[in-house]
Amino acid sequence: MNFDFQAILLILTVLTGVIWLLDRLFFARNRVEFENTTGKPLKTPVIVDYSRSFFPVLLIVLILRSFLVEPFRIPSGSMEPTLYPGDFILVNKYSYGVHLPLSGTEIVKVGEPQRGEVIVFRYPKDPSLDYIKRVVGLPGDEIDMIGQKLWVNGKPIAQKRNGPYDGQDHRLKEHGATVFEESLGTHLHRIVVMYKDGILRGRAFHVTVPDGHYFVMGDNRDNSNDSRFWGFVPRENLVGRAFMIWMSWNTEEKNIQWSRIGSSIE
Repeated sequence: MNFDFQAILLILTVLTGVIWLLDRLFFARNRVEFENTTGKPLKTPVIVDYSRSFFPVLLIVLILRSFLVEPFRIPSGSMEPTLYPGDFILVNKYSYGVHLPLSGTEIVKVGEPQRGEVIVFRYPKDPSLDYIKRVVGLPGDEIDMIGQKLWVNGKPIAQKRNGPYDGQDHRLKEHGATVFEESLGTHLHRIVVMYKDGILRGRAFHVTVPDGHYFVMGDNRDNSNDSRFWGFVPRENLVGRAFMIWMSWNTEEKNIQWSRIGSSIE
């Protein structure tokens, strides 16, 4: 069962706003008149008092989360070594457009995702789920992959071996995972790949990205459920661009990763 915080936040904001407004229009005046007539103050109902206090706060949070910045928690290792399980990130909600809360309907188009950016989007097969991946292919791009070597529009993407994997996942260490530096667009980032008998693993494929869609992949190339398996991300599913880690909890050692806090996401 998915916890839809945005829906609950919207409902609470509307509910507290309506209660506060109705009281202001119809009931607050009666309390004042009663006090003026009898000389005795009439206590404000608790629900009105709470609504009046919480409505402005809820409204500000709703606006921030809907149109400006929204926090997300990384639940899996599909983006290692860029993002680890337990990382808490901030997502720029207006990078690609302004959307209505809940429905996600775009009301103002702002920009387009660029190759190499890390984006959050609604999973095409279940829009109630948010996914995070890296943009590999833009509309019209031809994407090829042989082993773990990525090609875009007939040109190989530059990769440089960085050394053995040294992250939090002990399983990747045990299976000989290797880290490479990869350059996509203006973004230089690290990826994790697996070796088997000295050969890079991976299934070869060729796709052309349709108009209005994007091809995305996880940086943990052999442990990512991405466009290679379920297809393309429609533009209307975009949520925003991930840009910073604001908190990081090491799920293996159960402690805060202070060195990761404040890191930008490349």
